[in-house]
Amino acid sequence: MTPEARHILVVSHTGRADAIDAAVQVMQQLRLDGATPVLSREQYEDIVATGVDPLAGTDRREGALAILDEDIARAELELVIVLGGDGTILRAAEMVRGYTAPLLGVNLGHVGFLAESERDDLAEAVRRVIQRDYLVEERMTLSVRVKVEGEVVYETWALNEATIEKASRERMLEVVIEVDGRPLSSFGCDGIVISTPTGSTAYAFSAGGPVIWPSVEAITLVPLSAHALFARPIVVGPESPLAIDVLDRTDGTAVLWCDGRRMHELETGARVVVRRSSIPVRLARLHPGPFTDRLVRKFQLPVSGWRGPAQS
Repeated sequence: MTPEARHILVVSHTGRADAIDAAVQVMQQLRLDGATPVLSREQYEDIVATGVDPLAGTDRREGALAILDEDIARAELELVIVLGGDGTILRAAEMVRGYTAPLLGVNLGHVGFLAESERDDLAEAVRRVIQRDYLVEERMTLSVRVKVEGEVVYETWALNEATIEKASRERMLEVVIEVDGRPLSSFGCDGIVISTPTGSTAYAFSAGGPVIWPSVEAITLVPLSAHALFARPIVVGPESPLAIDVLDRTDGTAVLWCDGRRMHELETGARVVVRRSSIPVRLARLHPGPFTDRLVRKFQLPVSGWRGPAQS
């Protein structure tokens, strides 16, 4: 890669017409500003299949569009522009896992908690990318391992959460929870959510867990419909490993989901070990304001009556 070359990966929700239109707009603007837009082969074919030309608005010169892993390596990406909701951002995070390119999310979904900008700010977001006018924020992730009889049989990661759920609606999941290598409690439940601060506003929040500010490094465990006296959400330090054993008395199988994208079936006797991962996800931020403001804006929280910090 020459010093002047700039390769920006564009990831969009190809099942939505507005996301495809936004992707074409972003690619056109990147080319006009001297950068090369990059698409995955799958996304390129998905866009073409809709009848949209990914090279619209260009002179079709050589290098007007690069295909990831064919024309350009992931290590050579400068940044990833993600067009969609949080699900699309999670997919993009999976694509560049372990590489340095940060993710800049433009929300085309609903709440879009991970996104930095809204659809109306798309042109401004691309301009800021070209000028490298953004900050990069690192978010902790989870390392997730499944062990059976002491051997690792599956290994993955999560940005938002790892969930252990019963596979059958009518069955009960029987588990024992371990923190720092010591047993904490055993109970029947519908499942367990283990989340990062980033995921505290996602599934864990819906299950009754606390909102954790991104600047706080912690891991949250939230039981789902537990049949137990002590089954409240707990928050532990980032270096505390958590383990969940699927007990033999569980009737049926369980399922592990990570970020709602990666799934593994758990047999009885399986052990899921969750700890902090050494590989963070890097998010590009255009508006590094207080997380409180983001929380109020995304959840449309009522703040009428606030008199300002001078009254504190």
